[in-house]
Amino acid sequence: MSLNFDQQLGLVERSVSSVEVEGKSAKAVTLTRDYATTVDDLWDALTNRERLPRWFLPISGDLRLGGHYQLEGNAGGKITACEPPVMLTVTWEWQSDISWLELRLAENGENSSRLILCHTALVSDFWTEYGPGATGTGWELGLVGLDIHLSDPAAEKIDEEQLAASPEGKAYMIQSSTRWGEASIAAGTPTDAALKAVQKINAFYTGEASEDS
Repeated sequence: MSLNFDQQLGLVERSVSSVEVEGKSAKAVTLTRDYATTVDDLWDALTNRERLPRWFLPISGDLRLGGHYQLEGNAGGKITACEPPVMLTVTWEWQSDISWLELRLAENGENSSRLILCHTALVSDFWTEYGPGATGTGWELGLVGLDIHLSDPAAEKIDEEQLAASPEGKAYMIQSSTRWGEASIAAGTPTDAALKAVQKINAFYTGEASEDS
């Protein structure tokens, strides 16, 4: 599988914002990306239990409003809002943590659709240490897989372990993490703190120790 990593990095708009959830301080990590397909096809790729495993993860559960879903080996949660084919919100529950995921879709010209993915989490020690890259870089990799699937539904799914072990994959994730650090600084995070978080994320995704570890 050949990927233009520089192009993939440039296709994502990244932002970080401070919000409030149930009276508590939280951070919203938002990724915006366009895809060369219809809104209906994009929605189907994001919600169809037969298509999700082809680019993301197998899913089980009651996939309707109010139902609970479970991603294999990953998060589960409740479907809290669903307006096909333009909006979906779910809780994102992993171990003892809960955060909130929102997907918004819109037409963006002929055979072009825009996806806005917003993942919100309460401010915590984990957030302070790792910053938005902990969420953003992981989702970016997922959105690359989605792009491959939409371009060629028969294409082989990305092997994330193999990608992470390759020089190209490591460079991609470092660049993604760096850009999330820039988005964090733009959102008001002190530069030193944002750069330390970038180092932590780089170490996590590349398996190499951070400079301050």
